[in-house]
Amino acid sequence: MLGADLGSALVVRLLSLDLSAVLPLALAAGTAIFLATERRGWRRGGRILVGIGLLLLSLRMIGEASEPLREGNFMPVAMGFLATDPATAFLMAAITAWLFHSSVAFILLVVALAGSGIVSEDLGIVLVLGANLGGGLIAAMLSRGTQPEARAVPLANLALRGIGAVAALALVTLVPLPMEALGASDAARIMHAHILFNLVLLVLALPVAGRAHGLMLTLLLARRPATLDLGAVWALDDCVLDTPALALANVTHEVVGICETIETMLGTVMELYGEPDRARIEALRGLDDRIDRRHHEIKLYLARMEVTDLAPAELQRMQELLAACIKLEQVGDIVTRNLLDHVQRKHDRGLSFSVDGWDELRDLHAALVANARIAFNLVVTRDSETALQLVRAKDRFRDNERRANALHFQRLREGGARSIDTSSLHLDTIRDLKQINALLAGLAYPVLEHQGLLLGSRLRPPEVCPA
Repeated sequence: MLGADLGSALVVRLLSLDLSAVLPLALAAGTAIFLATERRGWRRGGRILVGIGLLLLSLRMIGEASEPLREGNFMPVAMGFLATDPATAFLMAAITAWLFHSSVAFILLVVALAGSGIVSEDLGIVLVLGANLGGGLIAAMLSRGTQPEARAVPLANLALRGIGAVAALALVTLVPLPMEALGASDAARIMHAHILFNLVLLVLALPVAGRAHGLMLTLLLARRPATLDLGAVWALDDCVLDTPALALANVTHEVVGICETIETMLGTVMELYGEPDRARIEALRGLDDRIDRRHHEIKLYLARMEVTDLAPAELQRMQELLAACIKLEQVGDIVTRNLLDHVQRKHDRGLSFSVDGWDELRDLHAALVANARIAFNLVVTRDSETALQLVRAKDRFRDNERRANALHFQRLREGGARSIDTSSLHLDTIRDLKQINALLAGLAYPVLEHQGLLLGSRLRPPEVCPA
């Protein structure tokens, strides 16, 4: 990341040149290459050229949009105020660069204002230092949902850039420096000061980068709650996207990993009904976050596959895996948003199920776990007999659910105190277990439909419906 920061500083210098002739050439050539061939390598090259063209176009639009600011009366007054308060200018630049989501775009705007005489050399350098802090903040904020091992990198980079930017701010405000050596104009000096700052930061920070990362990782791990370790591995390899069979195998591997996570969640949540544990509840919520991240990455991975290169069977498999991933994510949401809420409500109110009611819930849960294992096997085997077995198991579960509801209402009629107190909790739990079972049974339908074993509708034909 330190090297990338220096690279982005050099990009500012490159983009400050007159590249107006490159813009239409990049867009036209990239579009022509992309449309002229089906070869993946060439199409990627076309996308890169289009991206460069759009980048240049967006920077031109930023420049045009800032013209009213440069020509109006407000900007000179605002810049005049900031020139007298370097600390405020520094913080304002950091926040603005973060809001831009691009330190490069913000610094180019500062350079343009300096070229118009609105921003002085001294103020421009202060704004550039603030933009360097804001640029580090972008990655740190975008990585909030990642694992500590991943998040420690942008946070350590932010710490190093922040310390370097504050130190440089103190230096330029307290010590007169020979800035004329950096260029003939204010705009050139600002850009070269930006490059020099990142170069010096790279040299000074490299020896301590490892320690900074280790310290940040230690702090993050100390704050992480207890987790249910599944030994997860990452199977989505971009190198095999050109080979659909291998890419789909990788996705299958990841979906199986989600299945294993769901099985752990289903087993844990019923234990929490009997014995609540704050650390395990938080760990269970963390597993749902893991499922959400995996689902997101699988969708992006499948989106990067060229649909035109897929055979019909491969396209069918891709759709099956995506549908399975969506259903599994919904199962995880039900566990964490519904069942865990029931756990919390049960223990907050000091409720306990009747002996018969608790046995019925445990029996339904056991049937659900058994059906879940059939569904998870089906993700890999795609076997029609297994799919039929899962659908029949869904029908048996529905019968058991109806019987459990009937027995519960019978206990209510008999006036059982525990049944009355826990009635809402009992019925809500049954409903959620039934909904999870229905989602898992839905994994069978694409297989049965592909085998021609699924009817288009469960309704009776009109000619046999009663009048």
